[in-house]
Amino acid sequence: MRSLKPIGQLLALMLCLMAPSSPALSGTTSALARLDPAGSAIAEARRGGISVHLTLSQPVPYRVFTLDAPPRLVADFRTVDWSGVDLRALVATDRVRAIRAGPVQAGWSRMVLDLAGPQMLQTAEMRRDPSNGRARLDLTLRPATAEAFAAASREPASALWGLPKAEDLPPPPRRQDGTRPLRVILDPGHGGIDPGAERGGVREADLMLIYSRALSEALTRAGFDVVLTRDANHFVPLETRIDIARKAHGDVFLSLHADALAEGHASGATVYTLAETASDAASALLAERHDRDALLAGVDLTEQDDVIASVLMDLARTETAPRSDRLADAIVAGLQSSVGRLYKRPRLSADFSVLKSPDIPSVLIELGFLSSPGDRANLISPDWRAKAVEGILAGLSAWAVEDAAEAALLRR
Repeated sequence: MRSLKPIGQLLALMLCLMAPSSPALSGTTSALARLDPAGSAIAEARRGGISVHLTLSQPVPYRVFTLDAPPRLVADFRTVDWSGVDLRALVATDRVRAIRAGPVQAGWSRMVLDLAGPQMLQTAEMRRDPSNGRARLDLTLRPATAEAFAAASREPASALWGLPKAEDLPPPPRRQDGTRPLRVILDPGHGGIDPGAERGGVREADLMLIYSRALSEALTRAGFDVVLTRDANHFVPLETRIDIARKAHGDVFLSLHADALAEGHASGATVYTLAETASDAASALLAERHDRDALLAGVDLTEQDDVIASVLMDLARTETAPRSDRLADAIVAGLQSSVGRLYKRPRLSADFSVLKSPDIPSVLIELGFLSSPGDRANLISPDWRAKAVEGILAGLSAWAVEDAAEAALLRR
């Protein structure tokens, strides 16, 4: 078995452990590997460790690494189909708090284990059974100190590994002034490996895609240009959503969500703008939960900006932030007119990374809480969805007129 010493470096493996005649090595096959639940298990190992055994229908290239804060084990595959598998049934140890898996980008899928404590990856090996072509991935983890785990856990060299390098983008067009169609970037929250909130058989990622498509159709009919950050069930990292908006020369960015509360009760829609300090403790937790989804791809925006870049973006936001505030107010007014009751404080702010584009007015719309039976019934109702779309369209249209008039005054 291949042994990896925990020497405080990123434990990332790209292994193609297949026979030379394997079509996966030659690049002539596109078939997905499938997980065999009967031959797979995640269990306790000796000395407080964890053992992971995954049986696949065929060998695939893979890599394994760990991330900290919170501690996670990440395994990437090219590519495993996780559909139809009850992942929770694989876990037979309380040393793993949660498991999720799914597509993470074109040609790659990912499994993430949320660990109850720091566990260092000790061994990793994929073996191929020559009699049937199946493969088995075996991983062993051992308890580690928080310091050692943090030192050994880090992002891969590129959070977007396997993708082409980002293009040099031209500067965005001048501020919209009503002389051309407003370009709206619609951002359906979550997707792919990250389903978002789930309650009563409803997944936030699926629901927000439905809402975004309906809103896109309504906006297009009203004369807006619309770009979606995703139009299918795939994972899009938070910073990539901002890149899409800027590359498309977006005039405004709307991110759609429907969260769920683990404790307490809340209902009604809320519209958020960016702020370093959240409006309340609940907003701070919501922003942390949303941003943590980006860690699934090894991405964390909180430490990416150097001092100079931060200063420049803060300067850009001196103009953008008031426009975002007015946009949020207009959408709240539109939703109140169309759907009626909203959250008790429908205008809030928090440090959402997806709202951090410095030059595009951006808001995050929580259409309701999936943890509220009343909200959930509304959210899956086509009639309520039509009203919500109508409200957002009305608010955006009113804001666009006001914003264009202000731009005309500024040019004088």
